[in-house]
Amino acid sequence: MVEYLAPALDPVFHALGDATRRRMLRRLADGEQTVGQLAEPFAISLAAASKHIKTLEAAGLIRREVRGRTHVCRLEPGPLASAHEWLGFYERFWTDRLDVLDRLLREEDARNTKTDKGEKA
Repeated sequence: MVEYLAPALDPVFHALGDATRRRMLRRLADGEQTVGQLAEPFAISLAAASKHIKTLEAAGLIRREVRGRTHVCRLEPGPLASAHEWLGFYERFWTDRLDVLDRLLREEDARNTKTDKGEKA
């Protein structure tokens, strides 16, 4: 089971729980960006953007590098891969459950079709 990963994933899921941070991560998937560039599409101050970035950093989702006076951020995909692995267990769980439901519904439909044909004959 993948539960051993759960405590390390708490900050990741916390960080992913905010739409602004998810959009920042999406932008970083296209390449490095400065803090100003990350803040630009949002109606937030640089201080607010910095708080979001610190949350993403604390989760290990991004890395910030200081280049002179500029702070450049880049995506760190490792924690996302761990979250994906954790979620994969539940994806398989629900896929299996839905496959069983599908099979049962098809069997019920087949029984109903046989019953309907038997009643018509």
